[in-house]
Amino acid sequence: MNYKMTKEVIDLLEQFEIENTNGHYQASMNGFKDWLCDKSSFENKQKQEPYWEGKETGRSPESAISTLLVHVNRYAKTYSKSAISESDFTTQEDFIYLINLKAFGKMTKMELIKKNIHDKPVGMLIITRLLKQGWIEQTESDVDKRNKIIFISEKGKQALEKQMKKIREATDIVAGNLSYHEKMELIRILNKLDRFHYPIFSRNIDSKDLIKTVYEEYSFKN
Repeated sequence: MNYKMTKEVIDLLEQFEIENTNGHYQASMNGFKDWLCDKSSFENKQKQEPYWEGKETGRSPESAISTLLVHVNRYAKTYSKSAISESDFTTQEDFIYLINLKAFGKMTKMELIKKNIHDKPVGMLIITRLLKQGWIEQTESDVDKRNKIIFISEKGKQALEKQMKKIREATDIVAGNLSYHEKMELIRILNKLDRFHYPIFSRNIDSKDLIKTVYEEYSFKN
């Protein structure tokens, strides 16, 4: 008996169980074979350089990445708009703020605004709207009385829960036809980008100096 091969198969089965905790694949031999096929296909695709529009005329991969991120963001906003139609939510930011408060608990207004990558004026308008709806409440901070701590109210939880089915459906659609392994790889890549950009965003560099500052500090090619 080839014990080395047997161990490799057992290791693959263990990896399958770990990666399939969300039930994306059937917990059966057929599900395992589907997972293995997707995994093999994904690994083969990783070795190949993809095509992007304009590649043949010299368009850079950075340009393609920037454009595609903008496009996907616009698609996501379209589905989010559909998810909150016929509800009391005004924008997708309303329910995203509530989701963050429900998931991460109490925080200051600026902590919530920064978590959602918004400028202060835009974030304060959203928070004011949520306060008027009674979906969030605020109290004084025990650490600094000048700061207000905000948290989701019971009314806010009810409003959120009422729309969660449509919101989940919208997020499912945004992920489109990606396989499980493609989703995991996309999360890894987007997390890497987020970890790069967030510290820069948090510094509130003036717009006129932003590109010059980042280019110089991170030694981008000219």
